[in-house]
Amino acid sequence: MDRYERIVLLHRLLRSARRPLPLARLIDELGCSRATVYRDIAYLRDALGAPIESGAGDAASFRYAEGDAAGFELPGFWLNSEELAALLALHAVVARADPGVLSGALAPFRVRIERLLAEHAAGKAPPLERIRVLAHGVRRLDEHVFRSVAAALLARQQLRFGYRARSTGSETRRVASPQRLVHYRDNWYLDAWDEDKDALRSFAVDRMRQVETLGARARDVPDADLDAVLAAGYGIFSGPPRAVAVIRFSAHAARWVADTHWHSQQEGRFLPDGRYELKLPYASSRELLMDVLKYGPDAEILAPLPLREEMKSLLALAQRVYEQAPRA
Repeated sequence: MDRYERIVLLHRLLRSARRPLPLARLIDELGCSRATVYRDIAYLRDALGAPIESGAGDAASFRYAEGDAAGFELPGFWLNSEELAALLALHAVVARADPGVLSGALAPFRVRIERLLAEHAAGKAPPLERIRVLAHGVRRLDEHVFRSVAAALLARQQLRFGYRARSTGSETRRVASPQRLVHYRDNWYLDAWDEDKDALRSFAVDRMRQVETLGARARDVPDADLDAVLAAGYGIFSGPPRAVAVIRFSAHAARWVADTHWHSQQEGRFLPDGRYELKLPYASSRELLMDVLKYGPDAEILAPLPLREEMKSLLALAQRVYEQAPRA
């Protein structure tokens, strides 16, 4: 963590603290030495004007003075590395929108993002052309469908639409209460309460057809319930997790896997021989299997047994295809 990020984190820790924070905790949170913490506190207080005061007692502790904490902000515009990366990625998503599909609707957001980035760069125009975010697997999106879905979501109105599932190819008519739009792996999805199924579902926006906004008000589902159903398992069409996958990666693949965020509840550990073991919850296996397959022989599913057998079947089918001569 560089000094810039430490100052941002230190400011947020002190601002949210209800009592003086011990020096030992600040050392742990900032991941630096005692001397570095003191230097950062001095810079925050003397150079940036933060209302820092020391706590009472023998042990060193610090906090923002009561009454001044809420009114103090870091001068200028401060972002940590994750926030800056997210802002740059959002700018790239907006900038590469197809003409006539999303570019018009998202143009105001692009202007605001560029203004924020300029503030972060001390008023200078940031060289955004030097930052590139490459899209992968982007599917064609219908302008009218996206606008209708977004409008109904913001107006909190129910939708009626046709939906052609990729897994079956069949089309059904749905009535749903939109909850949130999700941009996942370069494509858009609608989290919604399916009024006919009486359950939460995620719909790929590019598979929605003949979208109508109804007069009925959309049902509001708490964020905690949405996350428990739609974000608890692995992948976009997750549902409540029904099992925990255990995957072992070779020492070679471990260099990448160990630094990859797969799921908010993942657990990983290095084995003595350099291999890496990953555990994560899942409900639907299809997306997880596809992600593990890309590692080829560098990945092995250990548990649960049904998931391992499913992978074995996929590999056997793939081998059968390659054992035959290519078809004309």
